[in-house]
Amino acid sequence: MKKRINTSLCFLLLLFFSASAQKQVLDKIVAVVGTSVILESDIQSQLLQIKMQGETITPEVKNQIIEDLLYRKLLLEQAKLDSLDVTEAEVDDKMERNFRYYIQQFGSVEDFERFYGKTVDQFKEDFRDDMYDLLLTQKMQQKITGNIEVSPNDVRNYYLSLNPDSIPLINAEIEIGEIVRKPKENPELRKFAKEKITDLRDRILKGEDFEYLVKAYSEDPGSNGKNGAPTKYTNIARGQFVAEFDQYSFSMKPGEISPVFETSYGYHVMKVLARKGEVVDLMHILITIPTSSEDMVKAKLFLDSISSLILKDSIKFSEAASRFSDEEESKVSGGKIVNPNTGDTHFELDELSQVDPSLTLTIEKLKVGDISPPVLVMTREAKQAYRILYIYARTAPHKQNLIDDYVRVQNDAIADKQQKIIDAWINKKLPTIYVKIADEYKNIKFKHNWFKTLN
Repeated sequence: MKKRINTSLCFLLLLFFSASAQKQVLDKIVAVVGTSVILESDIQSQLLQIKMQGETITPEVKNQIIEDLLYRKLLLEQAKLDSLDVTEAEVDDKMERNFRYYIQQFGSVEDFERFYGKTVDQFKEDFRDDMYDLLLTQKMQQKITGNIEVSPNDVRNYYLSLNPDSIPLINAEIEIGEIVRKPKENPELRKFAKEKITDLRDRILKGEDFEYLVKAYSEDPGSNGKNGAPTKYTNIARGQFVAEFDQYSFSMKPGEISPVFETSYGYHVMKVLARKGEVVDLMHILITIPTSSEDMVKAKLFLDSISSLILKDSIKFSEAASRFSDEEESKVSGGKIVNPNTGDTHFELDELSQVDPSLTLTIEKLKVGDISPPVLVMTREAKQAYRILYIYARTAPHKQNLIDDYVRVQNDAIADKQQKIIDAWINKKLPTIYVKIADEYKNIKFKHNWFKTLN
């Protein structure tokens, strides 16, 4: 746990679920900040979160938790003084997204409600005020630290100020670029797919069993009943699937059959089975638009020609990716593949097999500046395509430095600058606001002097 006040305010992501333990605690007031109170149960909830993350609870950790809580309450009080506000729509949106995530972890609404002994709606109502306060403190912190920038000179000075013994070791990493070529669509095959799904819908409307046709014809491996897959999707929340899918999932009544509709995956017909609040159960049939072997060959040959141009220095890989790649996410960054675990373009070598096992095999013997031959890849739409891979950089294990790790150091410099602004803000505000801390906590050594206030 960092020995400084948490500036990201991610601390309440587990609040809803650890808070259920609060009723087991004999509550008492630990501190008062302005009109806001900190309870013993608040501290216990935070300690529970730390334990759930596998960290050891030490006196220092507990003290840091208490100071974090004091800081949050100070933010909340200042937000009220500054007349900041959070709308009902903002609260609803945040609550919905949080509960959607946690229900996914449980597997179903029923499992969630069974575990906690109350409905999702009751849970939302119980913690609505907590969510309002959380969003309000986030707005206040953004007001204090928003729009902070650092210059290259700031980054350099920050790095030079570090104790050499505290500079972290960076594992071996790699940056990989890609150019993806999807085979061009064949109009005749598109027509064939649409006629097939239309015929299946007609058969359903004439009385044939939807589930039987799912098993016989659907090409969605996640819900076609083959290889252990179910024949339906259950407890699907809004936003889990593509927009076109959501449109019908949440606009139809149970038992209703959708018209034929198209997504990036192909053509669909859907039946909604049940709806419980903002989650639905449904079945659908997917018919993909086939790709001809001739079109696949053309895609491969196209990448061969692009690779030749790059190797002849007729075009840079980054420019070729921006102009010719069919992968929208990576083409905007010169083809660099983003690491989903970190959000940047660096991968530790052992991460590659977890993110995309095919990457490891393809780039294993490539050096910096090398390009792979075209290799088959499955797109997000579960369609075949070809791609070539390029090694932008490889680094050996090393101590963090300004040349290889500038972005990392820059982010640390921004965080450091934010922390200094927060520290100065706390020191300025403490003498102006009432703070009272229970006597049993008076011997804690906080980073800030919470005791010399308007007690």
